[in-house]
Amino acid sequence: MATTVGQESEITSLVQDLILLEHDAIAAYESTIEKLSDAALSSHIARFKQDHMQHLDVLNAMVAELGIDAPREGDAKQWLTTGKIALAQLMGDKTILKAMKTNEDDTVTAYSRAVNHPDAVEKSRAFFAKALADEERHREWMDKTAASL
Repeated sequence: MATTVGQESEITSLVQDLILLEHDAIAAYESTIEKLSDAALSSHIARFKQDHMQHLDVLNAMVAELGIDAPREGDAKQWLTTGKIALAQLMGDKTILKAMKTNEDDTVTAYSRAVNHPDAVEKSRAFFAKALADEERHREWMDKTAASL
C-alpha cells in the first residue's frame, strides 16, 4: 500500500503524519524482532528500530516547537504493517524481511517528500534528509539480506 505521507500542504500535518508513520514502523519492528527465527537478524532489526525511536524523538521535539499535539500511537495502518509480518512468519525469515522492506518503501517515500516540503526550514530539512538516509539503508539491508536467505 503506497503512502500519502509527505503530500500534506501544511508542515504541521506532515510532522504529525510522520509521527504516525514512525509509530507504525516501530510496531512493525517489534513484531519482526519477535517473529524472526534467526537471533542475528533480530539483533540487526533491533538496531534499526533504535533509528526509528530516534526519529520519533526528533519529530516530537518538532511538534513541541510548532506548538501542536503529537500522536501518541500509530493509526489503522499499524494493523497492516504488523499484519503482513504475522502472515510472512508462516513462510520464514526471508518473507518477513521482504514484508519489512515494503514497509521501508513507505518510509523512504515519506521522507523523500518531506525533504522537499515547501514549509520545511533548514533544520527540518536536515533531519528529514538524515531520516531518509537511515530508511534507505534499512531498505537496502532488508532487500540484500532477504535475497541471500
